[in-house]
Amino acid sequence: MNGTSLRPAHRSPLPVTHPSRARRLRVPIRRATPRLHGRQALSRLALSLLAVFGPALAAPAAWAADAGTTAAASTAPTAPAAPAAPAAPAAPATPARTGSAPLSAGDNAPTTTLAPITVTAQQDNAPLDVPATTGSNLGLTPRQTPASVDTINRAQLEQRGDASLVDAITRAPGFSNIAHPGNGGSGLSVRGFTDSTSVMQLYDGLRQYGGLGVTFPFDTWSIDRIEVLRGPASVIYGEGAIGGVVNVIPKKPSNGPIENEIQATVGTEDTQRLAFGSGGAINDKLSYRFDISGNHSGNWVDMGDSKNLSISGAVKLTVSPEFSMTLSYAQGWQQPMRYFGTPLIDGHLDDSIRKKNYNVGDSMIKYDDRWTELSAQWTPNEDTTVRTRLYQVDSHRHWRDAEYYTWQPSSGLIQRSSYTEILHDQSELGATTDATFKGHVLGLANQVSVGFDASHSSFKHTNNSPYSGTTYVDPYDFGHGDFINVAGTVPKYRNKATQYALYGEDRLSLTDKWSVVGGLRYDHVDVSRRDLVLDQQAFDQRYSHTGWRLGTVYDLTPDLSVYGQYAEAADPVSALLMLSPSNSGFSMATGRQVEIGLKQSFLDGNGDFTLAGYRIVKKNLVTADTLDPSTSVQVGQQSSRGIEATLGLALARDWRLDANATVLRARYDDFTESVGGVAVSRAGNVPANVPERLANVWLSWRFLPQWTASAGLRYVGRRYADRANTLEMGAYTTTDLALKWDARRDLSFTLRGFNIFDRHYATTAYYNATQWLYDDGRRVELTMNYKF
Repeated sequence: MNGTSLRPAHRSPLPVTHPSRARRLRVPIRRATPRLHGRQALSRLALSLLAVFGPALAAPAAWAADAGTTAAASTAPTAPAAPAAPAAPAAPATPARTGSAPLSAGDNAPTTTLAPITVTAQQDNAPLDVPATTGSNLGLTPRQTPASVDTINRAQLEQRGDASLVDAITRAPGFSNIAHPGNGGSGLSVRGFTDSTSVMQLYDGLRQYGGLGVTFPFDTWSIDRIEVLRGPASVIYGEGAIGGVVNVIPKKPSNGPIENEIQATVGTEDTQRLAFGSGGAINDKLSYRFDISGNHSGNWVDMGDSKNLSISGAVKLTVSPEFSMTLSYAQGWQQPMRYFGTPLIDGHLDDSIRKKNYNVGDSMIKYDDRWTELSAQWTPNEDTTVRTRLYQVDSHRHWRDAEYYTWQPSSGLIQRSSYTEILHDQSELGATTDATFKGHVLGLANQVSVGFDASHSSFKHTNNSPYSGTTYVDPYDFGHGDFINVAGTVPKYRNKATQYALYGEDRLSLTDKWSVVGGLRYDHVDVSRRDLVLDQQAFDQRYSHTGWRLGTVYDLTPDLSVYGQYAEAADPVSALLMLSPSNSGFSMATGRQVEIGLKQSFLDGNGDFTLAGYRIVKKNLVTADTLDPSTSVQVGQQSSRGIEATLGLALARDWRLDANATVLRARYDDFTESVGGVAVSRAGNVPANVPERLANVWLSWRFLPQWTASAGLRYVGRRYADRANTLEMGAYTTTDLALKWDARRDLSFTLRGFNIFDRHYATTAYYNATQWLYDDGRRVELTMNYKF
């Protein structure tokens, strides 16, 4: 790691069709079961949660103490509701099976009034017609949006069983995993562009400004859905999204009856997970949502223990049918694996050392993140909506590790270097407001949204640079040793950023089949840096950019639409809160994209297909000066072009297939790298960590009323670990299987096998290009879900 590195609840799916293709919705009715009284249930639940999570809740205080000692020593807008499901026809009364004749209407038998049953269903069969908040502020559906928008809903998250957020995201079209400890375990690649300066990650539509990666959220338990927008998104979310954006949307308060769920998992590698969720209406004005989850695993490498705890909650006050307010809070603690990769032996991965961890024995990685938000929504009429959000984000991170491992051919030993200790203290206070209006312009239907956002961020970087220290160990038999702190760990600098933006979008329906969608956003930011060692101002710079997009959608038929889009966006040359004096003078890199595609539903809404083709060009990359390689100039360029396809299909009543595939070509068009003081052109090379072939498949089959079998495939093509394209990471394919038994309507068990063929492969390279990170081998888990 160097100075610029990061340091409503859903029931089982029910078939709900689009209103234009309404079918009978069959709802199973079961006999009510006895339950504890409310206070008894809550008391027992509270005691159980305290016993399980108590030790973990005490951990953050200890972490804070550790960090302090070391330093001293040296809403998003509420998603529009999916179209309501057609009302189910009333079921005929079923006679009681008691061995006697059925009761007639005239019998004087006692009657029991059951509580109302609320059925919630997700419209899985019409994803193109369910509004997605990420692609636009206008509440458009993916079919109405001239861009590539996909959603991984709660039902899919539960079926696939991905506990890690990165594992869940990379089942979306075009995304691959490049996570490692230096980027907080959250790095992604899409459309030929990598990491947080080009792939933005949001939590409920909000971004943590200016950092190189994010460390929250990380667990999928509290997530309602994941929405992804591939291609430039600066017109909606600001700079830093030329490749795409991921929006993780948590579960929200709901107006239905209170529902609770417990999930428990045990698995190989000493894996245990426990989670609890609850939500519903307390009365006609107050509703809530609460989720907590804890995870522990020994993982597959030496010293591979990891653990985390995530808590989120929200309370919604519906003041009137037109006005509501929501207070939300989320916090996560992590101690991830202290694994920075495996060194190449003679230029190749040696599988015999796959489980070796070359970090020091007293190494440390800890993250503590907190998100607080107060939001309000006012809908004075059906054509007007105003939303505002105030939020505070705080992150504290701590790394203390030996991070670089290099094989020495002369001695056969592993050189451990870059003994690095880094602490991040990051805070952000912000506000965003937008208003959406529906009406007519010159007799044509029109939707318009305008808004602004502003934030102030502070980032303190404490470290022990220049990260000295070197030791040598045998690759196969060694002692881990202790951390070496040569320079001492002290606060080095504090960066501050004050940002504001103005933006607007419009959708004009020229006919009932043809619409035009456009957007414009202006961003301005002041970034300053104070040298805490010399106690003086290092720089104060201002940056601004105007991004825009214009697209059109034409419905060839009610089920088939085609679209085209042109967009311009910008990326910072480095994370703005980590700008150094040497790169603060560079302007933002700019990008433009052209995209065309089609979106189609078929088989009466039981199938959907999308196809997109694009070209992106990013200019003003910082590259070595060909005349003086010791200096940098901003003249580089890289580009990518590709095709992406998705398919969702209910093959029969009990079969479901979801698949996607990506083919792309990414290249440096103009890029020079300084190698040993010599300028070397990398033009024509593939950018590091960019796979040019990707695919995902998930197939499920309910072969009996209470049994469902599932299988998933994930393919990632070859990548290069370096810009010179001399170190090639091989392609890999993994296979996952699952078998679910619905023992009762409220109780299920799922047996899952991940990477069942035990493939051994590397997902990415660390900052040292000859140090690759293995992913997990075969593992098995058993999960119980109980709803009450």
